[in-house]
Amino acid sequence: MPRTPILDQDACIGCETCTRICPTVFHMVSEHLAGIHNPTGANEDKIEEAMDNCPVACINWED
Repeated sequence: MPRTPILDQDACIGCETCTRICPTVFHMVSEHLAGIHNPTGANEDKIEEAMDNCPVACINWED
């Protein structure tokens, strides 16, 4: 079963890194806030790349 990414919007700084790396999963909700629009829109490796590159580490796997 695929894991589900979650994004802590309180910690998000809106840098757009996740949306550039994995636009099929992440999108900008507003000018300074990212969100998840399709949690299964990419393979786990691509989502992990977005997680690893997030400067505030606000993307994780749901427990």
